[in-house]
Amino acid sequence: MVNAWIVASIVAVVAGVVGFFTVLRGSAFVAHAIPNGSFTGAAGASLLGASTLVGLGVFSLAGALGIGVLSRRGRHDVATALALVMMLALGALFLSLSEEYAPEVYSLLFGEVLGIAGNQIAPTAILGGVCILAVAVLYRPLMLSSILPEAGEARGISAARMEMCFLLVIALATTMTVPVVGTLLIFSLMIGAPAAARSLTDRPPLAMTLSVAIALLIVWIAIAASYQTDYPVGFFVGSASAASYALGRLWAGWRAGC
Repeated sequence: MVNAWIVASIVAVVAGVVGFFTVLRGSAFVAHAIPNGSFTGAAGASLLGASTLVGLGVFSLAGALGIGVLSRRGRHDVATALALVMMLALGALFLSLSEEYAPEVYSLLFGEVLGIAGNQIAPTAILGGVCILAVAVLYRPLMLSSILPEAGEARGISAARMEMCFLLVIALATTMTVPVVGTLLIFSLMIGAPAAARSLTDRPPLAMTLSVAIALLIVWIAIAASYQTDYPVGFFVGSASAASYALGRLWAGWRAGC
């Protein structure tokens, strides 16, 4: 349980920070595609007997680079969909070549936060620190290119370069979070909390802080509720994420009507 609280808290902080820019840039589909595509890398690594973390990292980066390159020559949503379809096709192939994959697949899809081993804390913390550091370094140009891309271009900030950098940040966040909350649940945590925070305030620093706070609250509630009820952590993470966004929209609507 101690390991679960520590690692889940690290994941929540990263999801809150990266998710803020994901929502701000309208990149929810990308945040869905890269984690789901990275599942292919984990499946391939499991088939070869290699580290699933390495497989996740390789395919997360490959997916991010693929989306970035294809987006320069066509529509962003189409490029994202094509990259996702290709990675899922490979995932289906890797899984078909394995005879015993059910437990591994379940943990990769839905996470295994209550089964975190002590030796997983340090890698997660290191990757999380690198991810937060990358966002801190890119904060000003990334913020400008997200809100006012034309002004950013005028100041010499390449929108394409910023998009590629942000895709790599999502890939890094995916690598560290998928083993904990799974490919299907990191999407809800990375979108629900930041979207709720943006409904509460238009000030970027405050919105990012609230995003982290809401994400932390979601995972803490999810772990406690799962421990008490024996229901999956993912059920509570997804439900709480959706509820936080719904409450945020209700608050925004009430405030606009006042």
